[in-house]
Amino acid sequence: MHPCETCALRRAPLFSAFTAEELAFMMEFREGEVTLSPGETLFDEGESISHFYTVLEGQGGRYKMLESGERQMVNFAFPGDLTGLSGTLTGEAGSPLQAASAMRLCRFRRARLEELFRNSPARAYDLTWIAATEEHFLADIIATLGRRTALQRTAWALLRIHQRLAEAGLKTDNQAVPFPFRQADLADALGLSLVHTNKTLARLRDWALLSGGMLRVSDPQALARLGLTDPDKPLCRPLL
Repeated sequence: MHPCETCALRRAPLFSAFTAEELAFMMEFREGEVTLSPGETLFDEGESISHFYTVLEGQGGRYKMLESGERQMVNFAFPGDLTGLSGTLTGEAGSPLQAASAMRLCRFRRARLEELFRNSPARAYDLTWIAATEEHFLADIIATLGRRTALQRTAWALLRIHQRLAEAGLKTDNQAVPFPFRQADLADALGLSLVHTNKTLARLRDWALLSGGMLRVSDPQALARLGLTDPDKPLCRPLL
């Protein structure tokens, strides 16, 4: 396992600092690491799982399988995100994670959650905060799908994705961040057809460019105006 002391995510501006005591607890609490190759799935929908994970490196997509056999993208998983927590609590995986790039995840055992709440209340609060924030974000997505036009929702999504990955320390010198998903994945997540998404991305090209697995945003203010949102940076968040 990579040592917690040298975890690159801990140096990213998006994540709050650990105290020495919290770092010592997490070093003992974590069980191991898992690596995924592009296209590999962490667990299957409905599978009984006993672990939850923090994404350390790479990106993936959470999805649901429909009765028709089609796949619906639910959300993206970026470095610092938790995955599998709800499945460990309900008894079965609801939204499997498929790697879009090579991924490395830190693994935690569900059976030790009681220990987390008992011995490290601050880390337990962080876990609750992360889960509540994800619920809030999913509600924002639902509102976006229901109330924003295709242009507005695409501008909103590109801005939010770029901000999130930039604050996780992944921005290059030319203002680009890695985003290893196909246009079809973005279209699926936004509830749009691939053709409509392609045309919308072309309209936004003066302010944002998605190409070659990279997302470059040159004018976040313009995207914010189009997406009916604000260009503020993401709030500092805990890292488990």
